[in-house]
Amino acid sequence: QVQLVESGGGLVQAGGSLRLSCAASGAIFSINRLAWYRQAPGKQRDSVATITRDGSTNYADSVKGRFTISRDNAENTVYLQMKSLKPEDTAVYYCNAEGVYGSRWYDSWGQGTQVTVSS
Repeated sequence: QVQLVESGGGLVQAGGSLRLSCAASGAIFSINRLAWYRQAPGKQRDSVATITRDGSTNYADSVKGRFTISRDNAENTVYLQMKSLKPEDTAVYYCNAEGVYGSRWYDSWGQGTQVTVSS
């Protein structure tokens, strides 16, 4: 299937920027959709941004206009550029890939990367 490794998290002041990266390996050709999710302490994991095979993107209302999801097909990497960060953006950010491999749907996750925004 697909393996995902995130990087780029860290500590940033409110109003600052960070770029997360997610490197994919394995059956890259089988990916239909890539996404970033986040999970704050005590809360459920929520979708932040998605990008489909044809390049269509979608964003959570809370990040529209501040976050941008993009991908580099040559590098098999998906990015999340985050600007104007707020303390409420603090969470563990996870990369996700969905696809079909061997006629079976799969749902792969990375290990997560911590983003902390200080006020």
